[in-house]
Amino acid sequence: MMLVIPAVLTEAQVLVLQKAAEGLRFDDGKKTAGRFVRDIKANDQAAASPERDALLTMVEQAVRNNPVFRAAARPKALTPLMLSRYRAGQTYGLHVDDAMMQGLRSDLSFTLFLADPTTYDGGALIIEDSLESREIKLAAGDMILYPTTTLHRVEPVTRGTRLAVVGWVQSLLRDSAQREILFDLDQACEAVFAQQGKSPLLDKLSKTRSNLLRMWIET
Repeated sequence: MMLVIPAVLTEAQVLVLQKAAEGLRFDDGKKTAGRFVRDIKANDQAAASPERDALLTMVEQAVRNNPVFRAAARPKALTPLMLSRYRAGQTYGLHVDDAMMQGLRSDLSFTLFLADPTTYDGGALIIEDSLESREIKLAAGDMILYPTTTLHRVEPVTRGTRLAVVGWVQSLLRDSAQREILFDLDQACEAVFAQQGKSPLLDKLSKTRSNLLRMWIET
């Protein structure tokens, strides 16, 4: 399941991040690239510093507190986030992320866009599946959540600067189909509650959701 989650960050938070990023030092992204992708990765990543860590902590809290993210990902743990930058001419070729990231099994990947899409050309995230290539370029503050099993790439930036935070999730549910079923049940519960309040139908849906969690969850 691929899911666009809007407004993970507020406009004010985006402005703070954009401004703060101007004062950070960035390293060559190849430093964190695996053996097989080193030659196709051309971007910058914010170097470790107290300022960078404070920004990424703010982003992580916003991601973790987002109810749609929690329902879709069922996160057990997140990897340390990375702030990436693509300037004109930079790109990341077709690849699949490692199965283990920072000691965690990588079930889901996310990209949280920080730059206004009108300020740069190119730089779309392209996610490949068996039918088509999906082009993702979102408003600042919006996030795409997608299975880490997919091949993906970042198109070359031809103007401006693409700024984004990326991270990976180990879910409490290893199976993507199970995550989608529970996400659909969450949405159904919310819709029934909005229409009927607490009702016998809501109780039945909630019972089903809880019992499926008990069957499938990995602690």
